[in-house]
Amino acid sequence: MKRTIALGTAALLASTSLASAEGVVNLYNWGNYTSPEMLEKFTAETGITVNVTDFDSNDTALARVRQGGHGFDIVVPTHSYLETWINEGLLMPLDKSIVVNHGNIAPEWTDVPFDPGREYSVPWQWGTTGITVDTAVYDGNINTADIVFNPPEELKGKINVVPEMSDVMAIAIYHAGGESCTEDMEVMRKVRDTLVAAKPHWKAMDYSTVENFASGDFSAGIGWNGATMRARFQRDTVAYGYPETGFPVWMDNAAVLADAQNPENAMKFINFILEPENAAMLSNFARYANGVAESDEFLSEDMQGAPELTIPEDLVSAGKFSEACPQAVNDLQSQIWTELLQ
Repeated sequence: MKRTIALGTAALLASTSLASAEGVVNLYNWGNYTSPEMLEKFTAETGITVNVTDFDSNDTALARVRQGGHGFDIVVPTHSYLETWINEGLLMPLDKSIVVNHGNIAPEWTDVPFDPGREYSVPWQWGTTGITVDTAVYDGNINTADIVFNPPEELKGKINVVPEMSDVMAIAIYHAGGESCTEDMEVMRKVRDTLVAAKPHWKAMDYSTVENFASGDFSAGIGWNGATMRARFQRDTVAYGYPETGFPVWMDNAAVLADAQNPENAMKFINFILEPENAAMLSNFARYANGVAESDEFLSEDMQGAPELTIPEDLVSAGKFSEACPQAVNDLQSQIWTELLQ
């Protein structure tokens, strides 16, 4: 998804609260996830400068905005968190008089359960979480979570797991035979034991995967399909696997904050990214699919048929659109996650 290296062209303001100014919009987004070319085009067409501040997890973003005084105008949360943002009144409804490209949202991404009718959000990009492997180091089956949870000798000490709880827990739960948001304590004990036993064989829990896989510093791990593709372009032995036991499918969404200081500019930006050519710029940069109709014709050739974007036919059913879990389930998963991070 995603996400951690500060965007080189993003202008970060010095103060902790980003100043409101005419001709400015302040975007709070996953790192390494926003096309500089697209931002330049937006500024050239509108005169509005985009300041980008990075976050490294959904929990970080939510906590920062809940505190107030942040100065951000737009945020890009994952779908499984979006209902929380909406229910807590942290987002404002889209102004359809400005967001006139709302109809460009692909039909399958329009009336979604996490934002029915897309009243508050628009698609940013969507993808999967799976297994990244350097096939020069490991030449076995890459479509298995055992690479991370029960690694072969050649991968021990060379594994990275992105520290995004919902993604990692989902893969571990599916691997243990459970379903998303399960409250089955037998399954959750198995998940806990599997993760704790596996961690000593991991090298890191880091978001900075592209450069580390490209350099050979990491040889396997849990990661996102777009980041894996970017690493493969730099190191052609890097491959992306879809765990046979199940893997998450997710969508990140752009929305305007209820306390945005530049709401009109924010709505203009939201409208801009719904133009097919502009949505394709986001995809061509971060290497994830987007949810805008007719954007495919603008995608770069190396995106067409890329294995990271093409789930093998026999594994399509293993992809599971993640959901927001009840608080009791979140608390249980958080307990396991906290122990894992110690």
